[in-house]
Amino acid sequence: MNQTTFVNTFKEVQNKMYFLAKRLLSSSDEAADAVQEVMVKLWEKKDNLSSINNKEAYAMQMTRNYSLDRLKSKQASHLKIVHNNYEYDERNAQEELERRAQVKLVQKMIKELPEQYKTILELRDIKQYDFESIEQIMGMKSTAVRVSLSRARKMLKEKLESHFKADIA
Repeated sequence: MNQTTFVNTFKEVQNKMYFLAKRLLSSSDEAADAVQEVMVKLWEKKDNLSSINNKEAYAMQMTRNYSLDRLKSKQASHLKIVHNNYEYDERNAQEELERRAQVKLVQKMIKELPEQYKTILELRDIKQYDFESIEQIMGMKSTAVRVSLSRARKMLKEKLESHFKADIA
């Protein structure tokens, strides 16, 4: 694989890699460093990449693994896993406050999910990845991904229902 092919292959994937790393590492600088390190590793493996069918999923899996390794390292012990939601336009102040409260509530509940459920939920429902890509990123079989996603959604739904029942009571 030459430089032009490499750049064309991974140019669009870089943004997705960054957002995955940022979600896991919660720091823009750490996420940018992670993407840079993964890109260097991919470049070093450029001759072996032709045997990989889904290069995007492969790059995303490398990014996820590198980010999780950074979280486990002692020097990155201050980092925490967070999720940033997207912004809406044209809201009044009351709606914006309510939306922020709801986003914080859902973020808090997602944080309470097991790590695997959080990642699969993020990849499928927020980043809109297909199941095949999630399987490759997570290194899981299709049935395991679907079961984990279903359980994550169910756990999140139960947490939301119990929270709102407690608020009403």
